[in-house]
Amino acid sequence: MEQLAIFGGKPVRDNKIFYGRQWIGEDDIKAVADVLRGPYITCGPMVEKAEGILAQYTGAKHAVLCSNGTAALHCACIAAGVGPGDEVITTPLTFAASANCAVYCGATPVFADIDRETYNIDPESIREKITPRTKAIVAVDFTGQAVKIKEIREICDEFGLIFIEDAAHAIGTRYNGKGVGSLADMTCFSFHPVKTVTCGEGGAITTNSDDLHRKLVLAHAHGIVREEEFMEEAPHEGIWYYEQQSLGFNYRMTDFQAALLVSQMGKLDSFKKRRQEIVKKYDEAFSKVPGIIVQKEIPESDTCRHLYIIRLDLERLSCTRREFFDAMSAENVQCQIHYVPVYWFPFYKRLGFEKGLCPVTEEVYKGILSIPLYPMLTDQDTDDVIHAVTKIATYYAK
Repeated sequence: MEQLAIFGGKPVRDNKIFYGRQWIGEDDIKAVADVLRGPYITCGPMVEKAEGILAQYTGAKHAVLCSNGTAALHCACIAAGVGPGDEVITTPLTFAASANCAVYCGATPVFADIDRETYNIDPESIREKITPRTKAIVAVDFTGQAVKIKEIREICDEFGLIFIEDAAHAIGTRYNGKGVGSLADMTCFSFHPVKTVTCGEGGAITTNSDDLHRKLVLAHAHGIVREEEFMEEAPHEGIWYYEQQSLGFNYRMTDFQAALLVSQMGKLDSFKKRRQEIVKKYDEAFSKVPGIIVQKEIPESDTCRHLYIIRLDLERLSCTRREFFDAMSAENVQCQIHYVPVYWFPFYKRLGFEKGLCPVTEEVYKGILSIPLYPMLTDQDTDDVIHAVTKIATYYAK
């Protein structure tokens, strides 16, 4: 049996490979530099151009760019009319922002459990958590795989709920042939550096509703309008006049960030193709490794995977997840955990949430491990990751 590097063996790699990494080319740098040399570096024409590209790509009628994915979720909750006394159902297996967006508005997050095989929110658990106070559902496309949109849409229609899709992981994913971003009432994206396309930080909300679009524009830009057609009080004083109509936030994106996003969007299809190639290779390899469980996908989702998660079958391995994680690090393959269940955090404990609330989530969480996945991975890099996982799983197999 091959000795692990953590016990003195030779590592699989001489240099470290990380779980995620952006791909910034010279064309991306030039796009940003061109804007920095021009007259607008914020609130300029590249923002509008990027919004148009994003709407066209996803198939949505409107897109609103904002400063980050968290801001996008907050704006979506504002546009949905979420407020004190309301409840918003989401998944606990996500980044905290998916629940925090409800708290920002004075509402209460309610956690529905996940599907044991896909790790996405379970529509039946959503249905069980609905009360007369439920206002919206924030359904997270975990790892990039689309949630069961049809089933969740039906629930929202039945109970008169707003469907917010948290697609921070899922730019490029399609559901039954239609782009994620065009199917929910509002869909939120993130362009953080580890996501499929990036503009440093950055986010967006897409919608097909003219009314929600107007509310999103107000929410992300101080609640201020400058267009005469939208003024509540007319005639106004002159072209300098603007009008605050609601309490909004400064969640706008800069023009040079938007330029980077425009450049990156031109590469999205090639990034998706490479991610899918790596996922296919991982799936085929790990389906044969004892002690490793592969995430399942629904047939409706043509997924652009943001994360690749293996789940350790700890009943078949004589190690803890921490020991497996450390062994991967010793092989120079850096992993990550996505995510600690949100309601486990001290903030949510102080709000009255307790462990045991979502048993499937907690069971799945104990074994999940995110391994490297991004377009810059070479075939050799991918083989090295497979070798490391297989080597460690074989070593610890019971």
